[in-house]
Amino acid sequence: MFSLEGQKALVVGIANDQSIAYGCAKAMREAGAEIAITYLNEKAKPHVAPIAEELGAEIFMPLNVTEDGQLETVFEEIRSRWGRIDTILHSIAFCPKEDLHGRVVDCSAKGFGIAVDVSVHSFLRMIRLAEPLMPSGGTCMTVSFYGSEKVVEHYNVMGPVKAALESVVRYAAAELGSKGISVHALSPGPLKTRAASGIKEFDDLLNAAASRAPTHMLATIEDVGAYSVFLASKEASNLTGGVHPIDGGYSIVG
Repeated sequence: MFSLEGQKALVVGIANDQSIAYGCAKAMREAGAEIAITYLNEKAKPHVAPIAEELGAEIFMPLNVTEDGQLETVFEEIRSRWGRIDTILHSIAFCPKEDLHGRVVDCSAKGFGIAVDVSVHSFLRMIRLAEPLMPSGGTCMTVSFYGSEKVVEHYNVMGPVKAALESVVRYAAAELGSKGISVHALSPGPLKTRAASGIKEFDDLLNAAASRAPTHMLATIEDVGAYSVFLASKEASNLTGGVHPIDGGYSIVG
């Protein structure tokens, strides 16, 4: 059950072996999928290259979604090399530090625009490029967080940004369901990743989450990876549009 044998999967957002995207890519590979992996830039490449080698990534390319044409180049390589894509995982987010660490009401228009472009609109662009390569259906996944629906101290402007991302998931799912393309948001509890380390006082958030969760355990990248495999499998083909908490019950406790 939950085999991805024969699938082709693109994973965007691996920074190192602590990344949520790495947990998903590893789980997908172990379930039988062939993997395409991207890295942000030349500075990031040495940290991601060993992972690409470990997972036997057939495609390993640079991708900065703020650079014109890079995303299109990745999908053109997928088209020419594989001819199709079955699963995409979008696990990238960014907000300028001065806007991320300030009050939401003080966020600059420029900072908010950058955050939405990188964290939300890039997922729409990925879906749009993947759609013609999914003639028999497929799965599109992104990564969100509980701060989208409830105020989480220090999460700041990323809360509204993730709320927009989750809305995109629902609308895209409604638009693509008739084509057999499902769209989901994975919503792990707080995880100690490189991206999350930019959030002010994040260690306090981790400790509070472990204390608050009914299981008293933080989610792991392995937990998220296992869930991503399920959503990419044929067994989940009639599921779409969901935001899936993977958090030890963190999000159910008031």
